Amino acid sequence: MTHRNELIAPRPSPSTAKGIAGKLADMRQRGPFHALLSALSYAILVAMAWVMLRWAISPTWSAASVADCRDILGDIHGKACWGVIRERWVQLLVGFYPRDLIWRPTVAFVLFGLGVAALLSPRATGPLRKVGVLAFVACPYLLWGGSIASWVIAAVAFALIMLAMKRTQGRPIFQRVFVVLLISTFGLLVVQNIQTFGSLQDYGLKPVTSREFGGFLLSFLIGASAIAFSLPLGIALALGRTSKLPFLRGASTTFIEFIRGVPLITLLFIASTLLNIFLPPRSNFDIVMRVVIMVTLFASAYIAEIIRGALSAVPTGQAEGAASLGLNYWQTQRLIILPQALKISIPGIVSTFIAVFKDTTLVSIIGLLDPLGLANNIRADSAWTGIVWEIYGFAALIFFIFCFAMSQYSMWLERQLKTDHH
Repeated sequence: MTHRNELIAPRPSPSTAKGIAGKLADMRQRGPFHALLSALSYAILVAMAWVMLRWAISPTWSAASVADCRDILGDIHGKACWGVIRERWVQLLVGFYPRDLIWRPTVAFVLFGLGVAALLSPRATGPLRKVGVLAFVACPYLLWGGSIASWVIAAVAFALIMLAMKRTQGRPIFQRVFVVLLISTFGLLVVQNIQTFGSLQDYGLKPVTSREFGGFLLSFLIGASAIAFSLPLGIALALGRTSKLPFLRGASTTFIEFIRGVPLITLLFIASTLLNIFLPPRSNFDIVMRVVIMVTLFASAYIAEIIRGALSAVPTGQAEGAASLGLNYWQTQRLIILPQALKISIPGIVSTFIAVFKDTTLVSIIGLLDPLGLANNIRADSAWTGIVWEIYGFAALIFFIFCFAMSQYSMWLERQLKTDHH
């Protein structure tokens, strides 16, 4: 064994500067080759940004067609024709939603944002979270409208179910399920009786059919619904796949592997065509609801696998310690195992959510007009023939804003939940 006979030469301390000064100091410490590559990369990014900026700065907002854009630009080439966005931006956002009722999706979007802020904030109190839940409940009614009777009774039934779950907290799971089913049946009977007497049938908002939904309203509705419902379903499937009960484990595994082995576009075709075969005659199950169900099932299978991997990463000593304290299975999962597993799986879950939100553009294949479907319709208009980058760039920008916000929230949440001090 050899030993070093001389002292190691002193090295400069790591750079603690931030911003541009910190990057320059880091480049200097890493050597000339790293500095050259970094400078070249920044130069390429600046050149790309300059080209995009020159293209985007264009005095064509007042144009009513491609011909008007050419007349405004004259001999200038390589400029955007923003008249199509000025003329069709409402259609790209809400599709064919009645123009005199645009205030309803606007209010629904504001309520949804307030509900998300109330539920996702770690500092939110109990009453604020309840307000967030009520904001979510109000959004579907604002979008679809119709008689207020069914929506009011559905809200009352939901409140009764939540109350029953709170009152039966700590009791065996089968007893809780029985009480919840009993309350749900009672709520449905109340709905039927009130609709029979028609006491609230004459009150409500003007109904809007799902076929009038489109654009980012449709993508946002499908994506938000799938995200909201797929997470609890994915947790249930992950627990079912890791269960010691053979039937429950087999059913969960079969569902997960089947959904993961089938493309989403196939499930959408099933939702649009084949699902009606299994429904009662003359039934008219809403197409958007069918798509939401299929996208939710698709996302839940992937989330279940992410959470299952996170459950395997939790040390077995955690469950053994919980058992030594006298906690049962559900208490152990709810208080000890699942919080750690969900913390581990945050990046994977958010990545799945982002993918689901982007995959909502596939609904154009089954006849629903999402932003890309509307973009194709707009390009088919003779006035805007040849327009490509402006429409798809606008759609890409909106998708980027929502997806980037989700990724930033996940990183912020990881930092908030970080417990190690390394």
